[in-house]
Amino acid sequence: MTSAPVNNKHAPRRAILGQLPKMYRVDGSAIRVLLVDDERALTNLVRMALRYEGWEIDVAHDAAEAVDKYRANTPDLLVLDIMLPDTDGLGVLTQIRESGTYTPTLFLTARDSVADRVTGLTAGGDDYMTKPFSLEELVARLRGLLRRTAYLTPADDESLKVGDLALDVASREVTRGGVPISLTSTEFDLLRMMMRNPRRALSRNEILRQVWDYDFGGRTSIVDLYVSYLRKKIDTDREPMLHTVRGVGYMLRPPE
Repeated sequence: MTSAPVNNKHAPRRAILGQLPKMYRVDGSAIRVLLVDDERALTNLVRMALRYEGWEIDVAHDAAEAVDKYRANTPDLLVLDIMLPDTDGLGVLTQIRESGTYTPTLFLTARDSVADRVTGLTAGGDDYMTKPFSLEELVARLRGLLRRTAYLTPADDESLKVGDLALDVASREVTRGGVPISLTSTEFDLLRMMMRNPRRALSRNEILRQVWDYDFGGRTSIVDLYVSYLRKKIDTDREPMLHTVRGVGYMLRPPE
């Protein structure tokens, strides 16, 4: 192993994480997480951090075990390493999604190229982290995923429309020109924010605060990545609606 899978100097700090309210399932029971990685040192550390949150953690060390454990006890969150000994994490997620179930998924990867990250997102992942990573940041990312996916059973019936682009919160449906568009949870919330602010230039930092609800220390590249992928789904073969505002961020506006 050339580098530690976890950056220990950023291990969870009780003074910070302990100040945040605990998160539970709708019925009051503990959040269930399936952690899939073949590095046992990493899974031991991550399991310790997530148990401190009061969550129930199940661990798998290869793809076959991961699929079996997922089917036996559908988790609320999936933390999935891309590189596994028997197949890759992308194949695992494909098998899971083919069953018709949706679980918010965070990919772990030792590779930090844009191509590798986009591959994970196109496979249906909602977020990604590169190794070595901070346990504190991992917990914060997972908490953010839980907050965003709480809209799977929303309390409101908000509907938004910008040009021929329509979004329905209750059904989680998005269409453009009447054609359905499939989005991940993070993409949905990014689009929702932009549709609430049409024709307004939104800074990358503002998008980070409102969509991810987490301080990435100025690393706004995650916004650029998600906007680029959302743009492919929304604008391909159509008049563009997602526009880059140089020196600021992004804007959603209908075609003139």
